[in-house]
Amino acid sequence: MRLRRDRVIEIKTPEQFDRMREAGLVVAHTLRVLAEAVRPGISTADLDAIAAREIGAAGAVPSFLGYFGYPATICASVNEEIVHGIPSENRRLHPGDVISIDCGAILGGWHGDAALSVGVGEIDPADRELLDACEAALWQGIAQAVPGHRLGDISHAVQESVRAAGDYGLIREYTGHGIGTTMHMEPPVPNYGPPGRGPLLRSGMALAIEPMITRGGRHTVELADGWTVVTADGSRAAHFEHTVALTPEGPWVLTAEDGGKSYLPERAVLAVSARGDAPPEPPVSPLQRSPKHHATGRATALHGREIAASPRGAPYAGDLDGPDAR
Repeated sequence: MRLRRDRVIEIKTPEQFDRMREAGLVVAHTLRVLAEAVRPGISTADLDAIAAREIGAAGAVPSFLGYFGYPATICASVNEEIVHGIPSENRRLHPGDVISIDCGAILGGWHGDAALSVGVGEIDPADRELLDACEAALWQGIAQAVPGHRLGDISHAVQESVRAAGDYGLIREYTGHGIGTTMHMEPPVPNYGPPGRGPLLRSGMALAIEPMITRGGRHTVELADGWTVVTADGSRAAHFEHTVALTPEGPWVLTAEDGGKSYLPERAVLAVSARGDAPPEPPVSPLQRSPKHHATGRATALHGREIAASPRGAPYAGDLDGPDAR
């Protein structure tokens, strides 16, 4: 990942979080519609068109389209593809496939970014366990996104959750990221590492947390298209992501329709309750998959290829090389 030169973390006000929430809800709705559309025979280009329709109908614009030449609204990564898969009319889904869908939207100058992975029809039980392990690791990481913790506490929680779930490859080259007035901001959020290290987490930070794991090894290869990242050994992969606001009450999941109530412990639910979020009707969970995640903010590819953003008045804090970093 080519890091930005300004190694500071953007701090948002509560009002700015409310605006990010609006973008997050566009992403949440779009991903729900896409997950429901996944079926044998549909092409990844069809899914991209659905995403473009839903984002546009909400008055938002896609974060990914045109992002340093990226040619689509979503990333649609199938089977051994980990992230950044380019939608194509020629890529049609088959029963037993696994697809990760990464979606971003900009509304009022603020970004939301999230991803999920779903199976196509009935899938191998080992693939189901892979998806469940990846999503569980995401929520374990989110639960550590609390002011007063360290960034490394998030990374370590993801790592330990994956380790406890089985013998999975945990991707290291691609990471989560800060998010706000641009899609990829400081700090990078690795999915591994020791606890108690890194910048001090503060209220007002927003992070996109996104574990990526495989049924095999952790090594990756970027294809000739310059975007698609696949597992080096051909094993299947999963990817989940949410945009999370750090509040005094705990994490508020801006890209979950219920704000995270369904999955987070009591401390985090307080943050959601303080905002008055209510579960969707009916609540939709990626774990409740009927047959029923591109610009990951990552160590290569997209991170560092920033679009210029208009100033939004968000202050910055937390010099990554200063006393807040251990």
